[in-house]
Amino acid sequence: MKPARLDAALSGVVEACVNAVGVDVNTASKQLLSYVAGLNGTAAKNIVKYREEHGAFPSRAALLSVPHVGEKTFVQCAGFLRVPDGTEALDATGVHPESYGVARLLLKRYGYTEDDVRSGGAAGLRQKIEAEGVAKVCEELGVGAPTLNDIVTELEKPGRDVRDAVPPPILREDVLEITDLEPGMSLMGTVRNVTDFGAFVDIGVHQDGLLHISEISDKFIRHPSEVLAVGDIITVMVKSIDEKRGRISLTCKGIKT
Repeated sequence: MKPARLDAALSGVVEACVNAVGVDVNTASKQLLSYVAGLNGTAAKNIVKYREEHGAFPSRAALLSVPHVGEKTFVQCAGFLRVPDGTEALDATGVHPESYGVARLLLKRYGYTEDDVRSGGAAGLRQKIEAEGVAKVCEELGVGAPTLNDIVTELEKPGRDVRDAVPPPILREDVLEITDLEPGMSLMGTVRNVTDFGAFVDIGVHQDGLLHISEISDKFIRHPSEVLAVGDIITVMVKSIDEKRGRISLTCKGIKT
C-alpha cells in the first residue's frame, strides 16, 4: 500500500474512534484534539494554549473564547468534547449543546435534576418514556425518535465509554506471536478496520491480519462493508504468513459457521 493511502486510512480510523468515544477537553493533547470533527491543527493548538494560560475550561461554552474557534466550529466539535466536573452538568455527556433544551425538559418532565446526571445518571428515564409512549414524547418535544434515544442514553449513563459495548476478542491461548501461526489454522478474530480493499483482523498476535475483499466471502461483494463492520467477531483461516515482513493473509472462504 502507498504510504499516503495508508496514512489516510489510519487517520480515518483514529478520527472515527475519537469522535465515537469523545475526549476530555481539559486533558486532551493537541494531537488528539486535531482528530475531533470540526477542529483543525490550528484550533487544537489554540485550545491547549488557552487552557495552559487560563486554566481548565469550566464549560463547553468557554471554548468560544479560544481564537479560531468560532460559532460554526463550536457547533461542529462541541458534541465530541467533554468537560467533567464543569459548571454545566450536560457538558460531561455526549448531548450536543443544541439539544440541551430538550434534555432539560426531559429531566424536569420525569422528576430528575441535573444533579442526578452528575451523580451517575437519570436511571429509569427510558422506562418512563416508553411507558408514556415514545411517539407521544417525541411529538411534544419536537424531536425525532433517534435524537430522543441518543439523549436518553447519555442522560442515563453520562460519561459512559462506548467501547464497553464492544465484545472482547476470543483468542487462542496457544497463539501469541506470528511464529505460532500456520497456514490452514482456524482462528477467531475481531475486525479492527474496514477499507475499500478488505479488512484488518486482530487474531491475537502483534500484527493484524489482512482479509482481502476477495477472501471475505464465497459470493461476490462490491465492498467489505456489505459483510463486515468494525467490532465484528469472525472466524478466519490463515492463508499465508510472511514473518520477515510481518504480514498475515487471512481468508473466510470455505469456512463453515
